[in-house]
Amino acid sequence: TFSRTIPRAGNIAFISQSGALCAAILDYAKSEHIGFSKFVSMGNKADIMENDLLLTLKDDPQTDVILMYLEDLVNGREFIKIAREITSKKPILVIKSGRTPQGARAASSHTGALAGSDEVYSAIFAQCGVLRVETIEELFSYGKAFAKQPLPKGRKMAIITNAGGPGIIATDACIRYNLELSTFQKNTIKKLKTKLPPAANINNPVDILGDASSERYRVALNSVLKDSNVEGVIVILTPAAVTDIKEIAKVITNTSAKSNKPVLCCFMGLFDVSEGIMMLEENGIPHYRFPEVTARALSNMCDYSWWMKRPKTVVRKFKTNKKIVSRIINNAKNEKRPFLLEQEALNVFKAYGLPVVDSAIATNEREAVKVAERFGYPVVIKIASPDILHKFDAGGVRLNLKNRDDVINSYREIVANVKSYKPGAKIKGMTVQKMIEGGKEAIIGMNRDVQFGPLLMFGLGGIYVEAIKDVTFRLPPVRSLSAIRMIKSIRSYKILEGIRGEEPSDINAIAECLERISQLVLDFESILELDINPLRVFNKGNGCKVVDARIIIK
Repeated sequence: TFSRTIPRAGNIAFISQSGALCAAILDYAKSEHIGFSKFVSMGNKADIMENDLLLTLKDDPQTDVILMYLEDLVNGREFIKIAREITSKKPILVIKSGRTPQGARAASSHTGALAGSDEVYSAIFAQCGVLRVETIEELFSYGKAFAKQPLPKGRKMAIITNAGGPGIIATDACIRYNLELSTFQKNTIKKLKTKLPPAANINNPVDILGDASSERYRVALNSVLKDSNVEGVIVILTPAAVTDIKEIAKVITNTSAKSNKPVLCCFMGLFDVSEGIMMLEENGIPHYRFPEVTARALSNMCDYSWWMKRPKTVVRKFKTNKKIVSRIINNAKNEKRPFLLEQEALNVFKAYGLPVVDSAIATNEREAVKVAERFGYPVVIKIASPDILHKFDAGGVRLNLKNRDDVINSYREIVANVKSYKPGAKIKGMTVQKMIEGGKEAIIGMNRDVQFGPLLMFGLGGIYVEAIKDVTFRLPPVRSLSAIRMIKSIRSYKILEGIRGEEPSDINAIAECLERISQLVLDFESILELDINPLRVFNKGNGCKVVDARIIIK
């Protein structure tokens, strides 16, 4: 209703939760030579939701790419199911507004719906192969690459440029966005050396010099496209007085048409290169003003290509002991406790097959010594009280106790600390644990989102986890491949890989813990939150141990 423009026909479907945005997009798309198969505004979603539209587009032969502007999702779990089916055949790119608390409030007032937390949306998109972008410009910049070019088979890219500086910028951008620079085969280098000027750089990036003719572009592009080590090409042009821009655009169009590899162009400038840009876009070659955007578009194509070829995995079902878990939770409910004692939480995890540290509750000093001697020194003791959730804050933890006297003295100190911290707190005794040393500290957590239910979290653990905030999220059920991807997606994953000669950590053991926790929280809706911090992770093949645990129930 608001638009003055009739959409150009194409193979991109656009779904928007904002009608006014649609009008602006149509005007922008016209200037970018972008055409649409479907163009839909949902508005406030009074009767038609995004999932209804996705089901319509799933098998639409006119639609090869789906772009979405979303402010919220009505049914995130159904979205995952539908989107996984679609992304096995065609890409979905989404911009989700309301990423900040302020933006979420604005989105909520605009749509009349409660916006979910940003972490939930990132988890949803990651699990169903949806590519999340940051800006409207990125949405359409990347979308036209999918619409116009074949998917790359891998991440090895070649760069052809007539200017050194932009070639270096493109190289940096490729590395930044997780692309690789191809190493050319000997035959390719021989061709380039024979047919290009002596001053040209025949390695990657290929610099064909500032006075490059259309013939040089043809030779360079034809040579690298025939190289089996090359899986995609970025072609850069900066205008010079001798540059025949239109003819070069024609050569790029004709040469790339003979290949099944993606070719993306960056003709830097505006007015001088406008005719060449128009020729590229009208002939199916995506164009970008700067190298960085070009590289990032290719990176998104590679991400989706990986998703299409990923190994298919199923949700594993582990043998568990639900009766023990039910008994522990019901006992806490009968005592009107909002959380389990640590030993109870550890027993819950043990019932679901997680590797748990040797641990037991001692109700007095003598029992504490007996338990410590049974496990072997050194040990840890912690307060066991239904009134103390944060044990460290209450002075309720003592580490590395090496003998009988250490245990007795620490027991007395903790009792005194707790009585001072919270007079009247009920003390059920002490949790005595074998002291676990070595390995890396990780954290596994879960809380229940108001809209979408349980949300699993993983990151590096320890006391600084809230300050560093290097964590990632997924909605259960979690498949083994999704768990591995979850672990690898944190910024500090290199620490788990091993640095400075360290052995790599046991990633598969962490992944299995995530899968088992996923099963637990789906089986027991009464678990509102849980934390395993730390999960001590040892070298590859040596597993991990749950060292500290917390479970909050309803």
